[in-house]
Amino acid sequence: QVQLVESEGGLVQAGGSLRLSCAASGRTLGSYRMGWFRQAPGKEREFLAAIRWNGGSTYHADSVKGRFTISRDNAKNTVYLQMSSLKPEDTAVYYCAAVPTAVGWKGPYDYWGQGTQVTVSS
Repeated sequence: QVQLVESEGGLVQAGGSLRLSCAASGRTLGSYRMGWFRQAPGKEREFLAAIRWNGGSTYHADSVKGRFTISRDNAKNTVYLQMSSLKPEDTAVYYCAAVPTAVGWKGPYDYWGQGTQVTVSS
């Protein structure tokens, strides 16, 4: 069992930046894949990015490539999502997720954080 706790999101102006973090506990993450998703009101959950804990290889969705970057800190058992050039349409609840096996980048994922609200004002 893995527990995932996301940092607080927040309110940011369009064009600004924000970094989300997701602290994992309960298991060593050596074989895990970690991902970030978001869900806006009335929309389906959207995959954003994923990282292999071992090796650190990453994959970003085309919709956020160049603006969002996923990374991890092994020592802190934490994965990050650095977001820049934020737009009002990035407003959503953001979730981190984890899966202990080699699945496709987009999942399915077994463990989910509680979600954190990010609001981008115009």
